[in-house]
Amino acid sequence: MQFLNPPIRAYFGSREERIVSLYEHALETQQKWFAYLIRNGLKTKFGRDFGFTPNMSYEAFQRNIPVQNYNALYPYIERVIKGEDNVLWNARVDWVAKSSGTTQAKSKYIPVTGDSLKLNNYLSAKDSLTFYIELFQETEMFAGKGITLGGSIQPLEWDTKVKCGDISAVLMENMPAIGEYLKAPDKEILLNGDWNTKLHLIAAHTFEENITSISGVPSWMLLVLKEVLKVSEKSSLAEVWPNLEVFFHGGVAFAPYREEYEKLLPKSVFFMNMYNASEGFFGFQDQRFCDDLLLLTDNGIFYEFLELDDRNGDRKQAIPLHEVELHKNYALLITTPAGLWRYEIGDTIMFTSLRPYRFQVSGRVTHFINAFGEELVVDNADKALAEACRQTGAILTDYTAAPVFLKTTETKGGHQWLIEFSTPPVDIEKFKTVLDRTLKSQNSDYEAKRTGDLMLLPPEIIIAPEGAFMKWLAKKNKLGGQHKIPRLQNDRKLMDEMMRE
Repeated sequence: MQFLNPPIRAYFGSREERIVSLYEHALETQQKWFAYLIRNGLKTKFGRDFGFTPNMSYEAFQRNIPVQNYNALYPYIERVIKGEDNVLWNARVDWVAKSSGTTQAKSKYIPVTGDSLKLNNYLSAKDSLTFYIELFQETEMFAGKGITLGGSIQPLEWDTKVKCGDISAVLMENMPAIGEYLKAPDKEILLNGDWNTKLHLIAAHTFEENITSISGVPSWMLLVLKEVLKVSEKSSLAEVWPNLEVFFHGGVAFAPYREEYEKLLPKSVFFMNMYNASEGFFGFQDQRFCDDLLLLTDNGIFYEFLELDDRNGDRKQAIPLHEVELHKNYALLITTPAGLWRYEIGDTIMFTSLRPYRFQVSGRVTHFINAFGEELVVDNADKALAEACRQTGAILTDYTAAPVFLKTTETKGGHQWLIEFSTPPVDIEKFKTVLDRTLKSQNSDYEAKRTGDLMLLPPEIIIAPEGAFMKWLAKKNKLGGQHKIPRLQNDRKLMDEMMRE
């Protein structure tokens, strides 16, 4: 495949206009996409319901359309799933991407249109390669193949022609031919719905290939790399894939995994931070020595930002890109060519640069654990603990939970729950089982990671001594008022601190 590297590299290297657009014309392109989205929205059920007009101003857009979440859009999404055209977007929808659930549903189904694939997902992927080649102009990445780790196609409960899958699977199913040619192994293996089978097959079909890039969620890719070492009977991945150049990673925070990846992979491998989700592709790393994300302002999406008031959690009015300020937490709102209108995806971001617009993902609007792609939220935890208490006669005083990260010699992580009871459960093992089972019933991503102890081990319960949480609050001078224990944390800072008390 060496012959392919020069022409493909030359193609991506010739796309300087994309670099210029994203660096220098962010505000102009945002205006362009706003007008485009409104023109298409005029022809939709949603647009008629919310009074779209041909030359709708941004101010009218704000007045007419409330900020949306999944539950608000669900009546429209249900019509899309059942096969109705022109509901949220001026087109037929053939796919929905399955994502983690809300407080009212185990799973979310995000529409994916031909326009969203073309104007956002695939254009953004091409742009990421353009910027990669700008950073590494002598790359030999296209002389080999890349492993893109994805999900699977899944059935829908409705009688419909609309198809469903994880967003990675939807992208793979619709990938241009050249992209498929450059991937390894073949699509049938990558889309296999049985993770254990897929894990082994990927390793068995790639350890003798010239793999030059890998892409995926860090927690899942780690399992693939360890299986490759096992199948190849090599002690180092530098022996298996000496030409590996880059790991395109996203989905969960990379920091907890970096040290282990640096031990496993050749020292020359570049870790490129990506920010894509079921709802769209929003940013990627554009610098060698800083993993801040460049906001993709010319890729089909119109952005708005809700400033969060850290004092009491109140939200201010949403603002467009040109009004954002550095080092403030904003909830991210998107309007997309998949028909998500002023949609709050749940992430918070903080801008680190305004020329160009670079940012970091600062967290979620609510506390959460997403160390392994499980996207566990406080509502899930509260309901599961209540059910576990109900079935075991326990009375809970307070709790917090945090991930237990993978170690170099391990293949699975988990969740650690520190719980203070006023009345302990009669049977702590039953309490743990009910907690785990109820979390699975509420959250499909948690269920997927826990099935067969695939990614997550059963929850670990630690009973805190009486008064432990009150003691911690007193030490932090946070007794009384609105102060409370953070329920879920995506790192171990609080948990380790409390365990030392």
